[in-house]
Amino acid sequence: MQTYHINELERLTGIKAHTIRIWEKRYNLVTPERTNTNRRNYDDNQVRKLLNVATLLSKGYKISKIAALTENELNTQLQNQAQNETPDNIASSYINDLIKSMIVFDEPAFEKIFAAAALRFGLYEAMLQVFYPFLNKTGILWTVNKTAPIQEHFATNIIGRKLMAAIDGLLPHTKKGKKFILFLPPGEWHEIGLLFANYIIRAQGHETIYLGQNVPYENVSDVASMIDPNYMLLFYIAPKQKNDIREQIKKLSEKNKHVKILIAGNTSLFIDDKSHYKNVTYLNNVSSLFTHL
Repeated sequence: MQTYHINELERLTGIKAHTIRIWEKRYNLVTPERTNTNRRNYDDNQVRKLLNVATLLSKGYKISKIAALTENELNTQLQNQAQNETPDNIASSYINDLIKSMIVFDEPAFEKIFAAAALRFGLYEAMLQVFYPFLNKTGILWTVNKTAPIQEHFATNIIGRKLMAAIDGLLPHTKKGKKFILFLPPGEWHEIGLLFANYIIRAQGHETIYLGQNVPYENVSDVASMIDPNYMLLFYIAPKQKNDIREQIKKLSEKNKHVKILIAGNTSLFIDDKSHYKNVTYLNNVSSLFTHL
């Protein structure tokens, strides 16, 4: 069973570390193990319990009432509340449920939650309101952290599989549509954002040439010279030296002056880049992609 430090517990549950400590002392809500240096370690069961607590708190329950519930009573309250969810609350519940199923590798539960969210919101809105926040909350989308790599692979493989199935179900692009090359640069393997962009672009009737992960820059330029695309779209997610990224963007821009280059992902990697090339645009969010469609 995996263990988590209190800062990781805070990130996953959204409950402040200071608050968790108070609840431990006042309500005996969870009882972590202690290291020789008195550092708290929490297990999967305690993470799941605090996620359940967070869900009930979002529905207006008081912590004193929640703390008095047995595990069975807590589960019953969660089931009862699920009958009368508002859109905002249901999204929060879905996110917490995805995390709970991810940390114990419960694929049937994960797929059931995915299907329920997609049915309730539609795939596009579900990605924005549930799956992207889930990926951000767990750190899967932008960083490599405690959940990586095993739980990361588990969650992203399921979401990626669902997105690919949705992409396959789209109608062919129109003749009047634009042409996009989509790829992840060398050392980039987090494909969910790129897959979602592929879904959005193709759903709008445009053509995509999807090159996938870890693609050398020179290969992309070779493809561009062959097919004459309107756009390139790439994501930077993994930690890198900012100067290295700046230099690669400069080369890509100069070799493909006729192509509009869209860059998304971890904006902290290039947010201070003042060398804005005429054919390079940085996308701050999913919605900004629509301005190019």
